[in-house]
Amino acid sequence: MSHTHKITYYAKNLVRVANDISIEYGIPIINKRIAVTPVSIVAEASSDENYVAFAQTIDKAAQTVGVNFIGGFSALVHKGYTKGDMKLIASIPESLATTERVCSSVNLATTKSGINMDAVRHMGEIIKETAFLTRDQDSIGCAKLVVFANAVEDNPFMAGAFHGLGEPECSINVGISGPGAIKSALEKVKGADFDSVAETIKRTAFKITRLGQLVAQEASKRLHVPFGIVDVSLAPTPAVGDSVARIIEEMGLERFGAPGSTAALALLNDAVKKGGTMASSHVGGLSGAFIPVSEDEGMVEAVEKGALNIEKLEAMTCVCSVGLDMIAVPGDTSAETLSAIIADEAAIGVINNKTTAVRIIPVWGKGVGEIAEFGGLLGKAPIMKVSKFSSDEFIKRGGRIPAPINSLRN
Repeated sequence: MSHTHKITYYAKNLVRVANDISIEYGIPIINKRIAVTPVSIVAEASSDENYVAFAQTIDKAAQTVGVNFIGGFSALVHKGYTKGDMKLIASIPESLATTERVCSSVNLATTKSGINMDAVRHMGEIIKETAFLTRDQDSIGCAKLVVFANAVEDNPFMAGAFHGLGEPECSINVGISGPGAIKSALEKVKGADFDSVAETIKRTAFKITRLGQLVAQEASKRLHVPFGIVDVSLAPTPAVGDSVARIIEEMGLERFGAPGSTAALALLNDAVKKGGTMASSHVGGLSGAFIPVSEDEGMVEAVEKGALNIEKLEAMTCVCSVGLDMIAVPGDTSAETLSAIIADEAAIGVINNKTTAVRIIPVWGKGVGEIAEFGGLLGKAPIMKVSKFSSDEFIKRGGRIPAPINSLRN
């Protein structure tokens, strides 16, 4: 069975079934996505010099079945490269510039293996090249490229989704959203103590996750595909009223990013997980709360008001689901600086045994204070300031940052 035929065979009814369930139960199902086994593995036996054709093939399949995105143009290089990994990573810029729906990810660190600093350096260069090749669209290619530490195998959220090696032939994974529902619930407990805030979030997350479980089980039954997991993550959209930042502000902070934001986000993340875990027997993926700047109107405003910067965002990634997500920076930011930002975020993930990631967009031809317009689900992002101090010599060292002592758990 060809790559295109296999995707279109299994997913031929995905969009129709999702729409039917949405109408029947009154549950909005906003996005339909597909994730495939990391292409670097699938294409390893190919004699092709690059894997652009593979990206274009799965893009056509995604278009045929009508999904928003297809993930899995991915490589797992946390301990080193295979020849297929090298070919795939080298193909990322052209692949993202010549496709519409393809999303790419590279896992370059784990708690068990440490941080592959050669890959860290390489990905800074790949991000710069991707930004250049999609410069006529505010470097949108970089919005479809994620660099991971401790990537998970069953994440349904883009752009980092891939179908992991331990997964069955095909499965249904559902990601919940619901920031608006959480904020609305908190509005009813204004002035209450944090015990009440946490309990309110838990109860609301339980209800949202129950709906996600219902959708997953119905889709599984109708598509004759096993149910995988529900990812209990608060994922914002650019729409007003669908913001994680506004939840934090509802707790009493003037702006997201003000002192106290990390503590508030930690409470939110933990309460969502606790409520969601009670609602489904199979919780997985990333599970927590996302803070993608361009996809959250409250965060965009926080940046514009001067309340939020990259350093504060990095601090908050210690307690949230992923990491520095949908961050737009000046187009002249060096590859080494991008690599150093990736290294910092990977270190947070490796030391704390959690998933962290970087989706950073050096917007070609734009500087601090200007706006990058991506449109649709990706929203818009103000260009954020990055440190002007050099990390060049640090990144040039290469090699591998060893795994931390807490990795020795056997």
